[in-house]
Amino acid sequence: MQTKTDIQRLLAGAGVEPNKRLGQHFLIDLNLMEFLLTNAAITKNDIVLEVGTGTGSLTGELVKRAGKVVAVECDDILAGITKQHLRNAENLEIIVADVLESKNTINHEVIEKLIQAQQEVFGRVLLVANLPYNAASCVMLNLLDGPVVADEMVVTVQKEVAQRMAAAPGSEDYGILSIFLSAMGQCKVLRKLSPKVFWPVPQVDSAMVRFDRDQKKASEIHNVVLFKQVVDLFMGHRRKMMRACVKSAEGKLALIHNWEDIFARAFVEPHHRPEELSAVDYVAIANLCNETLG
Repeated sequence: MQTKTDIQRLLAGAGVEPNKRLGQHFLIDLNLMEFLLTNAAITKNDIVLEVGTGTGSLTGELVKRAGKVVAVECDDILAGITKQHLRNAENLEIIVADVLESKNTINHEVIEKLIQAQQEVFGRVLLVANLPYNAASCVMLNLLDGPVVADEMVVTVQKEVAQRMAAAPGSEDYGILSIFLSAMGQCKVLRKLSPKVFWPVPQVDSAMVRFDRDQKKASEIHNVVLFKQVVDLFMGHRRKMMRACVKSAEGKLALIHNWEDIFARAFVEPHHRPEELSAVDYVAIANLCNETLG
C-alpha cells in the first residue's frame, strides 16, 4: 500500500499531477484500505475486477490475495505507473481504457479478459475498487446481469451513491439502483468516509459499501431485460400513481392491456406510487408482464 508521500513521488516522477477532470482522488488512509480488503475476503480462487487503478496502491494488495486481477485505468500515465510498479505480478492484467463503452455496456475488452480469467480461475468474480464517482452506478448495474456478473462488490463510492444503493422504498434516495441491487442480493453501507482520507481532498463525502449477490433471488426474475424495462417505466414517473404510469409504456410493455389484473395478481395497489414499491413488487409485476407477453 502507498502513503500520500509515495503517491506524490510516483506522480512527480512521471511529471504529472492528479487530473481533476478525471476526478482522480487517491485513498491515502491505509487502515481504511485494509478495512476494504478485509471486507472483500478475497481468496486465491477469486477473480477481482478493479476499476481505476491509480498508481497501483490497492492493485498491489489485490494481486497478493486473488487468483487473477483484471485492472482498468483510463489514464495511460497512471496505468504505466501501475504496470511498472507491479511488473512482476503474473496474475495481473491491466487494461488501458474506459471501463464503459456506453452507459449500458462494459468495455468489451474487460469482458473478454474476465471471461478468459473464469476459464483459468474457477471462483467468484468480485468488484473491489475505489470507483470513479462518475461511473460508479453504471459499472455496478452492468455487473448485475450480462456476460459476466459480479458475485460480490466491495467499493468506495460517493456518499450519495452509497445511500441510493442501500435505500428503502419510500425514502428520498430510493431509485433504480436501489431496486436492482435489492432484487438480486443484499447491500450494506460499511463505513462513511471523510474527504480528508483522500488526496487531493474531494468536495464530497464518500462511503464503503458491500453488495452480495443472492443467486436464488436473482433467479426469481424470469426475464431480466423486461424487468429493467418495467422498473424504468415506473420509476421514470416515480411520483405518479401506478395506473397513470402505464400510459407511458413503450415497446413490448405497450402491448400489455391488462395492467389492472397484473397489479391485482402482484398484490400492488394501482393508486400507489412507484417509489413506494419494493424490489419484490417489481419482480412480481415484471414476471406477470413476461407471462402476459408469452
